[in-house]
Amino acid sequence: MFRRVSGPQLGFDIIIAVVAVALRFAVGIEPRAMAVAVLLFGAALATSRLSPALALGLAWSGAVIQMYAGATPDSANLAILVVLYQTARHGTPLIKWLGLGSAGIGALVAALYVTFRRPGFIPDGEPVFVGTPGELLTQLSGFTIGFLALLGLSWTLGLLVRTWTAAGESKRNQLAAESTVVVEQERNRIARDMHDVVAHSLAVVIAQADGARYAARQDPAATEAALGTIAVTAREALADVRLLLGQLRHDQEQGPQPVLADLTGLIDMMRASGLDVDYTETGEPTVPSPSQQLALYRITQEGLTNALRHGDIGAPVTVNLDWTADAAELTISNRLRGAVVDSRPDVVPGHGITGMRERALLVGGALTTAVDDGQFVVVATIPVRS
Repeated sequence: MFRRVSGPQLGFDIIIAVVAVALRFAVGIEPRAMAVAVLLFGAALATSRLSPALALGLAWSGAVIQMYAGATPDSANLAILVVLYQTARHGTPLIKWLGLGSAGIGALVAALYVTFRRPGFIPDGEPVFVGTPGELLTQLSGFTIGFLALLGLSWTLGLLVRTWTAAGESKRNQLAAESTVVVEQERNRIARDMHDVVAHSLAVVIAQADGARYAARQDPAATEAALGTIAVTAREALADVRLLLGQLRHDQEQGPQPVLADLTGLIDMMRASGLDVDYTETGEPTVPSPSQQLALYRITQEGLTNALRHGDIGAPVTVNLDWTADAAELTISNRLRGAVVDSRPDVVPGHGITGMRERALLVGGALTTAVDDGQFVVVATIPVRS
């Protein structure tokens, strides 16, 4: 029955009601019964925002007492307009429609009262109305329309404000939801980039460290080359991680991302790590968008990293980028280490395959993985603009 309102709001309503009642009493009240009606109107004004239902009841009570006393409508009745506004603005669905019904019934009752009672204008004992039935109907209709316009306008204004407020709240909720989605998408993108950078770099470092450890005594030059590769890989990974962490800390534009021109450096690094990479490019190359180039680069990076970690590094890894009129098809194939794994790619642990598939989907492409005669094959199809 009572709404939650702030202290300043309730205090403002009470002060306005007290001032209005005090001013009305200051000019004098006749008849005396009207004093009760004024107090009821003041109470309705004070509680109109706190409890529109209670205020509506108080306003009706005040109006009934006013008509019983035969008092002339005056400034105290302005409280009714505020109450009708609040029933439409803050009332429950039931109270909102009761407010509308009150506006209609109140307009008719007020018109009948003013037409037939003529408070303050006709002495007691004289006829309340002199005229033909047509004149009576015309006057009654005029009063009804006037009161209905006045009371209905207050209720309609409250309903409009309620609608505008609800629309604004809905818009804010929509923007908040969209912001949450954007933030979540950005987090997922950064997580994928972090996984690709860290997993790839650590795989290269581990492979080089293992190779340097075994070659330390027999081939010191190989050890020095391996340590150099480890240093370069670690520096690049550190720079990439710092860039990603900077994006997490600040709302700023995305930093430079790898493009297809960087594939050569990536493949050279993997070859330096001991992976035999056979890279070929067929068809007529086009210029994909930056997001498509990034997807092709990251999928290649993850595919080679998986080959280094889980594949037979003694067998060559084939990478083919085939350009067609409307797509780039990237195929990465490497021999598996040991027993052939289950042909269902979903059983492969980790986030690498899932990340590759998401990258392809985000640019409108598709990615499939399969095991064929001991070869783990990744095929990514990325649509490109010709």
